[in-house]
Amino acid sequence: MAQQRSLSHAVQSSTLADVLERVLDKGVVIACDIRVKLVDIELLSIQIRLVICSVDKAKEMGMDWWVNNPIFRREEDRETLATSLASIEERMARLEASLPKEEVRAG
Repeated sequence: MAQQRSLSHAVQSSTLADVLERVLDKGVVIACDIRVKLVDIELLSIQIRLVICSVDKAKEMGMDWWVNNPIFRREEDRETLATSLASIEERMARLEASLPKEEVRAG
């Protein structure tokens, strides 16, 4: 007698958006260490650490390196920094102008 086998299908499927949302919410860490040795002499050592998560999750984990990085600042912040820098340069120029001039020695 032949037995009949029934095929089972997954009832629940995930879309790419569902998977991406889950990854960003929970986070994924990929760690890789690569070492190239020749006769017990290490020629190359590479350590790769990759974290994929949402900004909120990264802040929760204490990773907020972009907060103080000027590349990621808003344009208003850059203008404020430029104004502050111009003010400092102006003060330095006034201080340098007030210093006594050294006599040029002919020699």
